Order: sequence, then structure tokens, then C-alpha cells
Amino acid sequence: MMLTLLPAVDVRDGKAVRLRQGASGSETDYGSPLDAARTWVEAGASWIHLVDLDAAFGTGNNRAELTRIVGELGDRVHIEMSGGVRDDASLDAALQAGAARVNIGTAALENPEWTAAAIARYGDRVAVGLDVRGHTLAARGWVREGGDLFDTMAVLDRAGCSRYVVTDVARDGMMSGPNIALLREVAERTDAKVTASGGISSLDDLRAIAKLAPLGVDSAILGKSLYAKAFTLEQALEVARAV
Repeated sequence: MMLTLLPAVDVRDGKAVRLRQGASGSETDYGSPLDAARTWVEAGASWIHLVDLDAAFGTGNNRAELTRIVGELGDRVHIEMSGGVRDDASLDAALQAGAARVNIGTAALENPEWTAAAIARYGDRVAVGLDVRGHTLAARGWVREGGDLFDTMAVLDRAGCSRYVVTDVARDGMMSGPNIALLREVAERTDAKVTASGGISSLDDLRAIAKLAPLGVDSAILGKSLYAKAFTLEQALEVARAV
């Protein structure tokens, strides 16, 4: 089974940025989000992970910019939208804009009934982001604790969640390698599919993630590694096809 790769485009103040360990104020500016997304599509991406950081941090939103990206590229690539999706209005706006899938983060921790209703309504078009420090979840743009990872997963599994996007916050943007032990632990405890996120720094990291495919880890988000040119997306896709 080929590992699906999702290049990330994180948007703050209308610009494509990368953060270190998810910290507000640690941004490195990479210019136009649309240009960044277009670059990954032209390099062969079949999915883009598009994040509204202002919505996640509660400092505004980039909804118009994200909608423009989906409008221009959505017929060529699947787009997963994330950041600040916490109610019907924001969820419906993302889906109506053309997102193939929407990633719910904080709301899954703070409003589990609404999240369960969203999963029941939209099925596999809804994923849940599990942003983790140790086994403790992080919420509100990673600035608040959100409870125990596995207790939360048990509730979401009962609600029928079909996909988790698992990020080790301590490794995100640090290029220190993915937390393989955490990914394995999550995948072994759920029937849902798992997307790996955070810390990927080499093609060998992708090969290590691919070994978890039998457990249900079927995809990985690429961020800093691509922007810092640790490897090209073409090289990563070649590795993904070989597993």
C-alpha cells in the first residue's frame, strides 16, 4: 500500500509559514500560500494539508485565502483543511469551499457531542487532529492542555471517527524525526486510519512510518522538511511508491 503524502501549507496573516513546536511567534515566512500549494501540486502531490493558523490561535482567520486556494487547485488535488473548525458554520464553510476532508482539533476535545454529530453527518470527510505532548493532548493552537490521549480516542472511536492526524508537538517543525513509538501506540489502539505528522526530516523517516502501514498508518504530512529542502517532494513520492 502506497504511503499518501500531504505537503503542508500553514497560513498566518495571509502568508505561508512554518512554526517551531507549534509556537505562535516562531514563524518562518515562505511567501504566498497559493504559490506554495501550486508548487506541491506541480511536483506531484495528490493531497495538500492546508492550515489556518490564525483561526487555530484565535487571532482571526484566512478563510478567503484558503477558499481561493481550494477554488484554484481543488480540481487537481485533494485538500484537507485544518485550523479553527469548531462549529457548524466553520465546518460547513470548509466543505462548501471544496475541501475533500476537514480536520477537527480543539472542538474534538472541548465539544465531543458536536464532534460526534459532525462525524455522523459527514463520515470520512471528517478527521480528528490529536496534538500530543507525551500522552497529554494540546488544544487552542497547542497553548492549553486537552486531556488524556487514549481516553479521548476511546470516546472518538465510539463516535465512529475514521481518521486521526497524530502530531507530536515537541517534534513539529524541529526535524528531529517522527515519534514512531507514539504512532504505533495510537494505531494499535484504534481501527481508524492514522496520519503521521511532526518531525519528519529524512527519507528514512518516511520508510520508518511506512513500516506501520499494517497497523493503519497510511499517510504522512510533510512540512519543514520540504520547505528546508531536506529532500524534494519528488524524492519523497518515489519512496512512498516503493513501500
